[in-house]
This record gives sequence, C-alpha cells and structure tokens, in this order.
Amino acid sequence: MPPKKKTHEVTLALEAGNAAMVDLGKMLGPTGANMRAVKVEYDEATAKNRGEIIPVIVSVYEDRSHTLAYKTPPTSFLIRKSLGIQSGAANPLTTTVGTLSAQQVKEIAERKLVDLNANDLDAAIKIVSGTARSMGVKVAS
Repeated sequence: MPPKKKTHEVTLALEAGNAAMVDLGKMLGPTGANMRAVKVEYDEATAKNRGEIIPVIVSVYEDRSHTLAYKTPPTSFLIRKSLGIQSGAANPLTTTVGTLSAQQVKEIAERKLVDLNANDLDAAIKIVSGTARSMGVKVAS
C-alpha cells in the first residue's frame, strides 16, 4: 500500500488532559479532520501531565485520518511553573521577577533536550538560561 499523502500539518499548544474544542475547531476545522477523535486521543495521551501546556503536531492525511506528535512544554512555561509566577517581566532589562537555581535550570534543560537544537546538556542549559534572561529571570551560577 502506498504511503498516505499529508494534506495539512497544524501545531497546537493545548492544556494537557483538557483540550478546548474551541481551539481545536479554529485550527482543525478547515482541514476536515475529526476534531472529537483528536481531542479524545490528545486528552488520553496527556492526562498524566494535567495542568501543563503540551504542544502537539496534528498531521491530517487526504483520507481525513490523522496522527499526533507530542512535544515538550514551552521553556517559558516550565520556567514560570518552577518559579510559581504568572508571567515574565514586562521589561526584562530593568525588572527581575525571580531567580532560577542552577539545579532548576538543569532539570528544565534535561526535560527540553529532545526538542531543543542542542547536542548536549551544556548547550541546552545555555538555551534555557537565555530564555530565562529574556523573561526577566535571573539565573544563579
């Protein structure tokens, strides 16, 4: 059997275990994919991470079937979660909203390593540190 032809590929950032049909409808409506099936599959796969934002790539094929590829949560979300803050600084050059310990940065980097453009943990730590600085978060050395 020849491989199916992909007609659409959509990236969504949804709440784990509780995907909103409104968000799914906006992005998947024009593709003709079965939104209910996508929601059920996504919610089952991400139920253990409830409360986090888990990005997913939805590939829709010409027969309207779909596949889901899951990513790790955004780095900024993981930083905010570890510090317990709602958002980063409005002006990161002059305002500091918190401080991440070296251990916290390492844990975030280990979790994000599969999705980052980094070859090793040290490079991933540098990427996470840069994201933190751009949010107005100090990184303890």
